[in-house]
Formats: sequence, structure tokens, C-alpha cells
Amino acid sequence: MPESLADPQPEFSRIVEVDRIGPEGADLELEANEGERADLARRFGLVSVDRLSARLTIKPVARNLYRVHGRFAAAVVQSCVVTLEPLAVTLAEELSELFGTVGPGAAALLYGSEQGEVPEPIDAGRIDVGEAVAQHLALALDPYPRRVDAVMPSQYAAPTGQELDEKGRPFAVLKTLKKGGEG
Repeated sequence: MPESLADPQPEFSRIVEVDRIGPEGADLELEANEGERADLARRFGLVSVDRLSARLTIKPVARNLYRVHGRFAAAVVQSCVVTLEPLAVTLAEELSELFGTVGPGAAALLYGSEQGEVPEPIDAGRIDVGEAVAQHLALALDPYPRRVDAVMPSQYAAPTGQELDEKGRPFAVLKTLKKGGEG
């Protein structure tokens, strides 16, 4: 979540004003447009974000505490860490996040939130659920995407024990010194 919603808008911003959320909660459907997807791809170092959508429910948990729960789906293209070729990835993940204006200890004690869960701040009575989806997308990405058939080029492969002679081993000098001191 950004420091302040007055800061520059995140790439995929969807603001919900908490005073408009009734006691029964609110259901939301989000879909990133082409520009937002391009901006998210730049932000996360992706070749592209071809699709990003979410179905969310926001429910009040207690006074000044709200739970955003739902699922997001994305189709992205990452670069293979071995070949640098494009690698299409489809994601479908669940998300659940607590937002509140109470401190983390108070949230856990008073409202029975998950142990250790720290609520994201509600800024000026608003929650940016789009940014929450974007952050969960970032967490779901494989940090080292690799094609199943990707093979490391031989010039970059680490030498095996058989390929190293005694001079190439880091402790070969010590072994030589030990032999010299024994005889």
C-alpha cells in the first residue's frame, strides 16, 4: 500500500471509501486495462501482463477494521532465467488482507485477526483494493522462472568434481603444504 493515497497513483488503483461499505459488505469485480497492465509489467520486470482481474468482497470485521477477501487471475509473460526466452504463466490465487485504523496488537486482541497479522492502513477513509491485488500478483510470481526444457549452455555450467584437477580446488594449496610438512 502506498504511504499516502495523495502520492502518485499506483499502476492499478481502485479506491473504495470505507464509509460506503454497508454492514453486509461489498462485492467488487476488477479488470486492469491495457495501460495499467503495461505499467504493471514495467513495475514487476515482466515481458507483459496480458490479463489481470479480481473478484473481491470487502466486509467490516469491526469498527475501523475491514477484511478484503477474494481471488485474482492473471496471465503474464516472464523471461526464462536460463534462456531469456518468453515464458507464459497463468496465475489464479486467493487473497485475504486486513485493513484498519487500529494498531496491529489491538487488531489481534480485539478482533481475533490471524496471529501476527498487521492491518494495512486505511488512508483518509479509503482502501486501494487494486494495489492490494497488484501486490499479491507480485508475491505470486516465480522469482526465477525457468522453461521446463531449458538447459544451461555448457560454457556457463559449473565444473564437476571430475573436471577439476587438484590445482583447481580451493584447498589444494593446503593439502600441498600438509604433505610438505609431514615428510
